[in-house]
Amino acid sequence: MKSMAISAEMLGVSISRRNQGASVHSFRGKVLKKHLFGSPAAFLMAMFLLGCACRGLSEERPLVSVPLGFQIFGYEKFITWTSQNGVFAFGFLGDYESDDASFVVGIWYNLRNIGESVPVWVVGAGVRVSENSTLQLSMDGSLVLIDFSRHGLPVWSSSTAYLGVETATLMNNGNLVLMGSGDRVVWESFNSPTDTLLPGQSLSFPQSLQASLADSASSYYSFEINKRSGDISLVWEDNVTYWSSHLSQPVDVREVHLEADGLLGLFDVQGGLAWFCYTEDYKDPFVAFRRLRIDADGNLRIYSWNNASSSWKVSWQAVPSQCHVFGFCGLYHVCRYNSSGPSCECVLQDSASGDCEKLADLGNCNTGITMLVLKQTFLYSLYPPHDFDMMLSLDACRSYCLNDSSCFAVTAKNDGSGLCTIKRTSFISGYRYSSVPATSFLKVCLVPEAVSAQAANLHGNTVPLDAKQHLAQIVGHKSFMVGIVVLLLIAASVFFIVEIIIVWFVLYRRRQTKIEGRKDFRMNPHYSAMVRLSLEEVKELTKNFGNKLGPSIYRGMLPNKILVAVKVIGNAVVSERDFLLLVSTLGSTHHKNLVALKGYCYELAHKVLVYEYISNGSLDQWLLNTKHCRGKDGWHQRLNISIGIARALSYLHLECKQCIPHGNLKLENVLLDENMIVKVTYYGLHALLQKDVASSSESPLERDIYMLGRILLHIFAENRFVDDDKLCNSAYQMCKVGKLCQFVDPHLSIGDAELEEMERVVRLALWCMQNKPSLRPSIAEVVMVLEGSLSLDMPPENEAFSVGFH
Repeated sequence: MKSMAISAEMLGVSISRRNQGASVHSFRGKVLKKHLFGSPAAFLMAMFLLGCACRGLSEERPLVSVPLGFQIFGYEKFITWTSQNGVFAFGFLGDYESDDASFVVGIWYNLRNIGESVPVWVVGAGVRVSENSTLQLSMDGSLVLIDFSRHGLPVWSSSTAYLGVETATLMNNGNLVLMGSGDRVVWESFNSPTDTLLPGQSLSFPQSLQASLADSASSYYSFEINKRSGDISLVWEDNVTYWSSHLSQPVDVREVHLEADGLLGLFDVQGGLAWFCYTEDYKDPFVAFRRLRIDADGNLRIYSWNNASSSWKVSWQAVPSQCHVFGFCGLYHVCRYNSSGPSCECVLQDSASGDCEKLADLGNCNTGITMLVLKQTFLYSLYPPHDFDMMLSLDACRSYCLNDSSCFAVTAKNDGSGLCTIKRTSFISGYRYSSVPATSFLKVCLVPEAVSAQAANLHGNTVPLDAKQHLAQIVGHKSFMVGIVVLLLIAASVFFIVEIIIVWFVLYRRRQTKIEGRKDFRMNPHYSAMVRLSLEEVKELTKNFGNKLGPSIYRGMLPNKILVAVKVIGNAVVSERDFLLLVSTLGSTHHKNLVALKGYCYELAHKVLVYEYISNGSLDQWLLNTKHCRGKDGWHQRLNISIGIARALSYLHLECKQCIPHGNLKLENVLLDENMIVKVTYYGLHALLQKDVASSSESPLERDIYMLGRILLHIFAENRFVDDDKLCNSAYQMCKVGKLCQFVDPHLSIGDAELEEMERVVRLALWCMQNKPSLRPSIAEVVMVLEGSLSLDMPPENEAFSVGFH
């Protein structure tokens, strides 16, 4: 499934429309006249119509050039009015999105399986009428729907009275038209779309598709064209855009088309293709019908008719994750995934009734306000003007909302961006699942309102009058006050002595724990807690930095003969607080493909990190030793190494409590242990070593993806000692012409199966190294491609092209 803003030529698409002989070459390429069905589809159509001729007791009548005075009645269920080719039907359709006996009037595909008969256009945006209704072409030229159960009043009209209408026809493409003399079109259903777009139908500004609900004429969701930018968008309530085509620059848009071959295109005023996407079964000759529909759940989907299963199949959808559709679960609910798909649950649930709790009246909180933590939860925002983003840490984000009386909730992202979304609207809804890199905080009363009210009723005015008088007499008694003061002094003295004893004991235990920790660090090979060392102790471990492994890296040995690697942080200017915060974050990581941090040293002029020692050296050294990586075993070793690096990066980006960019991913920072297991090291140090990162046009996470692609090419390339541009160009050209074996290291023995996997890895590397960061895949997609569970197309040669994964 792909969505893109690139030329059709890149995918071999030969779309044609209007200008004979002009093929697509760029954003402004012309397209020739569209055909509704290709020859294989026409064959399927003939077979389909042959089957429709055997429908049993139902009667089909062509709706072609019917004159003024024509009527269709709701009780005539056995009559089906069809287009001349029999593909589309028109009339009263019952049992659609409703359990009652009401009907909608509209157009649908004339399928054998009536259960799959979904309207592609409905009268009055889906208004429901009774069986005692009629649709008539009045003598004045208006197409009118009348429900006699509503006092015989019209419930919808085409408003074409006295405009010269003479006939009505259901066209072969599903368009219902009212015609005047000389086949002049006075009115057509294609110009009043509801929730569906058919092949051959255009959608232009200000037209839109509106999702329908069973109990109302329309829902909150719509598919619209933004006149100012030219983008097509999915919009909630006219003010929240949750999906868009994201054109690289504004375009003067004319219309949106769904082609019969499965391509959805956005065309500019010159007829050029500004953006398009295509279905999984693009150009499949065995697909006879397609339709684009915005469903009641807010997602935009292309459906293809599967003749084998006699059912509609989703072949493309705009929002891959249904939980990312704004407000999908509604107010006070969050969306999450289970084994059957997306499901909805309460943000706060009433333990008594089981219903979702509404937000408390924060102005009436009797005992204060607190912030409820919603881990791995993202709350939707309403933009503008109420909700807005700020750059704040997790704690600062929480505190900001707690101290802002107009704030209801906040969402803090831990994906490395530092974004804090302040919600000043009471629309609380969102999504929650394990891979969401965000934590939300919801403002609630410290004690539930009902409990506070009950406490107020119980204790507010229940003290007897004589008790009050007695209390006043006691307070006024001088001897009583003296006794109280003496008791307080005695209690304070005892408390002070106990405090001194507790503080002494805590300090003593802390000192003992530190001593025992140092002893365990030195003697116990399985000790996992980090230890702070002095510079003298570090010198003792490394024999005064005598055994150098690399730039600023030294080998050391504990008294129990366990080896460690010591990295000296050079001229890093960092406060002790920031350094300890970084060490705490890095020390909390635990993954088989990461080198563990064992200890550290902080002094004003010396910052040192102590890591576990990895015996087999770096990946750079291993690749130079060709005897280690020959034949098919060498190929599988390299693939496993690639997967290990990607998994380590995925853990750092997605699974840590706080997102950790590596910041300096390269062959020298990838180590191999004695079992050839990948160990990525020196991660998360970019904040200390690279002070110019903030000026980069890409985020640290995007830079990690680029460097991972570079490593992948170096792992498999024959000639690694060239610059990135030459290496990328060589890989792209060899992959494009099918001569990838000339790019691969000749020491590898690769068969056809390995060559196919090799092509997948090289394509992935080229995607990762795209100059435009937004084109690069996420680390989750990288892992899936390397593991073989996700396929991808040939990447673009130009950074202006934009293609997704499928």
